Amino acid sequence: RGVGGAKMAAGSGGPAARELFAEGLLQFLRPAVRQLDGHVHAVRESQVELREHIDSLATELCRINEDQKVALDLDPYVKKLLNARRRVVLVNNILQNAQERLRRLNHSVAKETVRRKAMLEAAGSYPQGLPGK
Repeated sequence: RGVGGAKMAAGSGGPAARELFAEGLLQFLRPAVRQLDGHVHAVRESQVELREHIDSLATELCRINEDQKVALDLDPYVKKLLNARRRVVLVNNILQNAQERLRRLNHSVAKETVRRKAMLEAAGSYPQGLPGK
C-alpha cells in the first residue's frame, strides 16, 4: 500500500487502527534513531582524536621551530593547524547538539511506545501475532 495507504488505513479505522499504525511507525523509527545516534557518537570520538592530533602536531611544530638553528617560519603552519582545530571543535559541538537531540527523540519514542502499548493492553485490543516488548 505504501505510506499513503497506511495513513489512509490508520485514518479510516478506529482508534485501535490508529494505535496500531503509531506503534508500527515507532517500531520502524527506533532502530534508525539508535543507529544514527551510534554513528554520531563514533564521529564525535574521531573528532576528539583529530583535535588531539592537531594539538600534538602544533606543539611539535613549535618545538621544532624553537630548536632549529636555521630560522624556519613555521608560524603560518601553526596558525593553519590551530584554525583547523577550531573548525574541528565547532563541528564537534554541532555533533554533540545533534546527538543530544537524537537521545531526546529516542527517549520520546520509547516513552510513547510504552504509553501506546499500555493503552492498547488496557483496551484489550492488542493485536495477536505482534510481539509484546
